[in-house]
Amino acid sequence: MSIVAETSRESSPTPAEVGPAETPSGKSAKDENFPVGSFLLPKRLRPHVAIYYAFARAIDDVADNPALSSEVKITRLRAFDAALRGDEGYGAEYAKAHALRESMNATDVTTKHGSDLVAAFVQDAQKNRYATWDELLGYCALSANPVGRYLLDLHGEDPAGYRYSDALCTVLQIINHLQDCGEDRHDLDRVYIIGDWMAAQGARIEELDGNVLTPAMRQVFDQMLDGCDALMADARVLPAVLKSKHLAMESAVIVNFDRAAAQR
Repeated sequence: MSIVAETSRESSPTPAEVGPAETPSGKSAKDENFPVGSFLLPKRLRPHVAIYYAFARAIDDVADNPALSSEVKITRLRAFDAALRGDEGYGAEYAKAHALRESMNATDVTTKHGSDLVAAFVQDAQKNRYATWDELLGYCALSANPVGRYLLDLHGEDPAGYRYSDALCTVLQIINHLQDCGEDRHDLDRVYIIGDWMAAQGARIEELDGNVLTPAMRQVFDQMLDGCDALMADARVLPAVLKSKHLAMESAVIVNFDRAAAQR
């Protein structure tokens, strides 16, 4: 059963149950390791991309706030989703959800690309270890791939291109997990490094607390990067299948970024 299905059947929390909606971290688009609202995108669409990013940033800040309990995080995240769907009773505190709903209505893009992000962050509040590669890919399908799908839909692209944007976004997410593994472990006790592969190599989670990878953990990282290399075979196709020259240029930049980051 998918997490999206599970969360969609939960009754939406009332505003009184939620408390303050946002917990801003101070992060912005400048802190991301990929272009957000890049000048390569059509000028008329950049405000919509900024609205999508603002929503994603707000719910990510809730999920990553170490001061909040899992229960509080889940309640607040589900409230954002309810506001995005247009449920009544969610006011100005959910302005980013309302703005995204209006933006998506105006551009004929499904709100699923926002709800899937909520489901990913709910999963973060419930699950902090990933035993297999397939488990991690399932997480990326909610946490990363909706961003690419949103951009394709916003530009009126063929959904057949999802295969290639999914691969690109998944690689970007996994590289981010590798780069931030120490911080994720220290701040949130989240580990996205494959548990079964660590066990096979004799690596321990505690090794992520150091400043240098042990030989065993290096082997696990290399296995994950090998998986990224396999996904890049599809990701590299994306620019060629896009009708929008602007989006093709943007995706080519991200393909090159992914390749360079994986090499580093």
